[in-house]
Amino acid sequence: MAVLPLLALLLVGTVPLQAETVRVRPQVRDGHVLVSFALDQGFTDDVRAVIRSGLRTTFTYTVDLRLKVPAWVDRTVASAVVATTVEYDNLTRRHTISRTLDGRTQETRVVDDEAVVRQMLTEFERLPLFRTGVLQEHRDYYIVVRAEARPRSGAGLWPWGGTVSGFAPFTFIP
Repeated sequence: MAVLPLLALLLVGTVPLQAETVRVRPQVRDGHVLVSFALDQGFTDDVRAVIRSGLRTTFTYTVDLRLKVPAWVDRTVASAVVATTVEYDNLTRRHTISRTLDGRTQETRVVDDEAVVRQMLTEFERLPLFRTGVLQEHRDYYIVVRAEARPRSGAGLWPWGGTVSGFAPFTFIP
């Protein structure tokens, strides 16, 4: 069984050997694939400093639902893009946070608690991203989540130099 995750890693791409990873948990319920994921250690002191400088900061997560195809290239069944943007107002000392799904605004909040900012940027629970109607019964699938932060800087402001990712397999049994 350990060969399956290794093979998936080779087909998806290499997970960077850094402390930051994306933990992924898929769950099939009520006609949807619910995806929970978290960016471990994504809200560092450097990220906090960039946000407090007033720069508009966006964490973008690309979520792919892929079908495991034996002895062939795995197929992407569906994709979704979840993004959270935060802007800090130095005068009011409040954060405006906006979350979008595939370009459509899902939620906007104004908060002064930095813990809420960290949670909204890096943690997502049971998002109904995909319908089970696109899945074939008794087939192996996996969810891949790639995380990226903007603005990027060559000066080392971000804790990773591109994207970090994570994945989790599941079998669709209706």
